[in-house]
Amino acid sequence: MTDTAHHHHDHGAPGAHGDPRPPAAQTHAQTHAHDHDHGHDHAHAPQAAWWRLAAALAVAVGAELLHLLAPSTLPWQAAGMAAAAVAIALSGLGVLRQGLAALARGQLNIDALMGVAVTGAFVIGQWPEAAMVMALYALAEAIEARSVERARHAIAGLLALSSPRAEVLQPDGRWALQDAKAVAVGAVVRVKPGERLPLDGRVRAGRGAVDQSPVTGESLPVDKGPGDEVFAGSINQGGALEFTVTRAATDTVLARIIHAVEQAQAQRAPTQRFVDRFAAVYTPAVFVLALAVALLPPLLWGWPWLQAVYKALVLLVIACPCALVISTPVTVVSGLAAAARRGILIKGGVYLEQARRLRVMALDKTGTLTEGKPRLVAQEGLSTALPAARVWAIAGSLAARSDHPVSQALAAGLRAEALAVDDFAAEPGRGVLGLIEGRAYRLGNHRWMHERGLCSPAIEAALQAHEAQGRTLSLLADDGGVLALFAVADTLKPGSRAAIEELRALGLRCLMLTGDNPTTARAIAQPLGIGEVQAELLPQDKLQAVQALAATQPVGMVGDGVNDSPSLAAATVGFSMGGAGTDIAREAADVLIMNDDLRRVPETIRLSKKTHAVLWQNISLALGIKALFFVLALQGSATMWMAVFADMGASLLVVGNGLRLLRGVTAA
Repeated sequence: MTDTAHHHHDHGAPGAHGDPRPPAAQTHAQTHAHDHDHGHDHAHAPQAAWWRLAAALAVAVGAELLHLLAPSTLPWQAAGMAAAAVAIALSGLGVLRQGLAALARGQLNIDALMGVAVTGAFVIGQWPEAAMVMALYALAEAIEARSVERARHAIAGLLALSSPRAEVLQPDGRWALQDAKAVAVGAVVRVKPGERLPLDGRVRAGRGAVDQSPVTGESLPVDKGPGDEVFAGSINQGGALEFTVTRAATDTVLARIIHAVEQAQAQRAPTQRFVDRFAAVYTPAVFVLALAVALLPPLLWGWPWLQAVYKALVLLVIACPCALVISTPVTVVSGLAAAARRGILIKGGVYLEQARRLRVMALDKTGTLTEGKPRLVAQEGLSTALPAARVWAIAGSLAARSDHPVSQALAAGLRAEALAVDDFAAEPGRGVLGLIEGRAYRLGNHRWMHERGLCSPAIEAALQAHEAQGRTLSLLADDGGVLALFAVADTLKPGSRAAIEELRALGLRCLMLTGDNPTTARAIAQPLGIGEVQAELLPQDKLQAVQALAATQPVGMVGDGVNDSPSLAAATVGFSMGGAGTDIAREAADVLIMNDDLRRVPETIRLSKKTHAVLWQNISLALGIKALFFVLALQGSATMWMAVFADMGASLLVVGNGLRLLRGVTAA
C-alpha cells in the first residue's frame, strides 16, 4: 500500500461510478492516476492498512514522549527524530510525494498544503509534531474514505440485489445453473420460493407473490402469474415461477437504476460547484497569507525567523479545506442513495438540489393521479323483469366476449357466472349483441339505446347523474327495454389525495393538465381539491402550459407516459411515474418514481430540503472550525497537531452529518 493519506480524494473507484468529487479533488486524483491501482488499498487489505496506521500513531506518540521526557542529548534526540521519521514513513509518504508533485506543477491543493507544513515542521526541528500531524491526517483520511465508501456502497448494494446465478432450462429439458450475465434474452429461467430473481422477464408458468420493494419501493408483495412482468432483484415469496428472460443482465431495470444513480453522482449540485470555486480561490490565498506571516513579522518587527515560520506552517495546516471539499459529495451521494432505497431515482445532484425550490406542480391525470385502467364503479338494475343475479350474469357473459377495454372492465368487475352466447356480434362504436337461451340481448352505449328508442325520461335522468361525474356508461337491454346500467370510470390511485395534501402543505400550487374531456377531468380534480384544470390538451399543449409556468417560477411536472415526455423535459424537475415499466435510459424525466406512488413526489421535495440544510450545516461547520483555529493560531495558542485535530475533527463531523441522510426522510 503506497498511500492512505490522500484517500478521501480517491473514493471514486475507477470505472463504474460517476465521480462525485469536486474538480479540486478530481484534477488532483487524475494527476496521480497511477495511484488508482492502489487507490483502494484500505478496501482490498483493510486489516494491514489499519494496523499500519495504528503503528504510525503509536510511533508518533512515542516520538512526542521522547521529545518531552527524554534528556536533550544527541542519542535521545536522534532516537526521537528516527521515531518521527518512521511514523511519517508508515503513514504519509504518499501525501508527501503527491504534495511535492503538485507543487512542482504549480498546483496548490490539499496535499501540497500538508506536504509543505509537515516538511517545514521537520526542518525547523518540530519533528514530533510533524509525525503526529501526518499520522492523525492519515488516520482521519482513512476513516473518512471508509465513510464515503459507505455512502457509495448504499448504492452499490443495489447491484448485489440480483442473483449472480440463474437456473436455466436446457434444450434437452434439464435445468442447469448458469451465470446470470451469460443468460440470453428468450431463455426460460426458474426461481424457487424465497429466491431472488436474477433477471427481468415475463412469467410463463406458476403463480406467486413477489416482493418488488428493492426495485420499486412498493411495500406490499405483488401477485404474479402468467403474462406478468417480473424484475431482477425482487424476491419470490410464493410458489415456483418460470419466466422468459426479456432483458440481458446489463439492461435489467435494476442495472439501469444503478446506472442512473451513478450518472447522477457525476452531475454536481450547485452547492457543490460553490465549494469547488471556493476551494480553488481559498487554497492559494492561504499560501499567500502563510508566506506573509513567515516573512513580514521578522522583517518588520524583528520576530525570530523560526517562530514566524512555525506560525506560518500552523496556519497552512489549519487552512486545509478537506472538510469543505468532502462535505458536499458525501451529502449529495447519501441523499441520492436514501432516495434510491425508497424507489425514487434522482438523475443528478442538481435535481436533488432544485426540488426544494419548486413552487408549482403540474400533474397529468391518467396513470398519474388515476390508475389509468377503467373499472366498474357502479351498476344499477332498471327493471324488475329479471332477478338481479341473472341480469349481471347476462351482462358479464356478453362483455366477456368483447375485447373493448370498457367491456373488459365490466366483465372483470361483475365476475358473474358465464352463460353460453350464440350469434354474438359487435357493432363498432355502439356495443355488442347476442342470444342467451334463445333471447336477444344487447350491451351498448347510450347513443345506441337512444337510436332504438329504448330510453325513457327516468333512464335519461339516471344516465345524466353518472355522465356528470365523467363516467362511461353501458346499458343492457332486451327487446322489451333497458334492464340495467353499468358505469365504468378510471379510479383514483390510493395515494393521490394524500400526495396532493402533502404538496400543498409544502407550499406548492397544484394543477392538472390532461388530454381528457373537461367533465371527466373535473370529476377527478374535485375530490383531490385541485382547483386548476386544463383539459383536452395535446402533448404540445401540455408542453406550452409547462413552459408558460416555468417562465416565471420553478415548476415540477408529474407524468407517466410517452405523451408527457416533452413537458417532463421542459419542467424544472420532471417526475415520471412507474419507472419500472418505462425505458429508463430514454426517459425525459429527472426523477423516476419506481413504484407509481404519487406520495414519493412530496417525499423527494422533503429530502431535497433536508439535503440542502445538511449541505449548509456542513459548509458552516467546516468554515466555523477553521475560523476559530485561525484566530487561535494568529494569537499563538494553536499548536500544529491541534490544528490537524481540528481539521480532521471537522472532516469527520461533516462526513457523519452527511451520512445521516442515508436514513431517508418519511415524516413531513
